[in-house]
Amino acid sequence: MTNHYYSENPETEHQLKYWSFPLLGKEFQFVTDSGVFSRETVDFGSRLLIESFDANELPAGTILDVGCGYGPIGLALVYDTKLPVEMIDVNNRAIELAKQNAEKNQLTADIHQSNIYADLHQKEYAAIISNPPIRAGKKVVHEILSGAFDLLKPQGSLTIVIQKKQGAPSAKNKMAEVFGNVETIAKDKGYFILKSIKE
Repeated sequence: MTNHYYSENPETEHQLKYWSFPLLGKEFQFVTDSGVFSRETVDFGSRLLIESFDANELPAGTILDVGCGYGPIGLALVYDTKLPVEMIDVNNRAIELAKQNAEKNQLTADIHQSNIYADLHQKEYAAIISNPPIRAGKKVVHEILSGAFDLLKPQGSLTIVIQKKQGAPSAKNKMAEVFGNVETIAKDKGYFILKSIKE
């Protein structure tokens, strides 16, 4: 159990990797390690979420990246939106990598360990984004979805990426139930970008 990317302290041996990847017109430098999600490349779902996210109509405030991993989504949005971003993950190894990657790319974000919403630094957010940890189970994923509502400012949004075969239909139903609205803003290769707004 302790060797999953959603473990607090993975016990797998370290295998550091250094590579670069273009996101939103910037060549990002990343360091990754064993015991974190998608350590070889920025996974397709995260890329689709980054490209689909629109910060233009958000209320003023901070974006929260839930399950940030080594940081590609949150750091890409720091770069692109120039908004404050808080990045959280249960995995301490991922958090240390995300901090290193922020430094490598000369970006500033509030990056710290938190089990879902247990230890946040703000009371409310302009937006919550997540590539949720599907392998942690439906209960965890739905906790991310349902818990987002009370943490969002009015007109704030929750945006997630999820594969159809890994629960997109049930996630969509859950978001509609919690928020009263849900929209599929993008879909590609079986990945859905789902968005709900706190109205």
